[in-house]
Amino acid sequence: MTGRTVKRAFKYRFYPTGEQAAELARTFGCVRLVYNRALAARTEVWTLRQERVNYNATSALLTE
Repeated sequence: MTGRTVKRAFKYRFYPTGEQAAELARTFGCVRLVYNRALAARTEVWTLRQERVNYNATSALLTE
């Protein structure tokens, strides 16, 4: 049995309260906004200069 990988999966259900649901929606909205801005910045650099932008450069760009 050496070298054998056992994969497991677990499913969880979450029933948020109204306040928790609102906070989750707000958080996911912020995450979506940041992701879309990062993607737009990376796309623009690629379009203009055909350069790839790594994670650190993207992070620095977003926090300017």
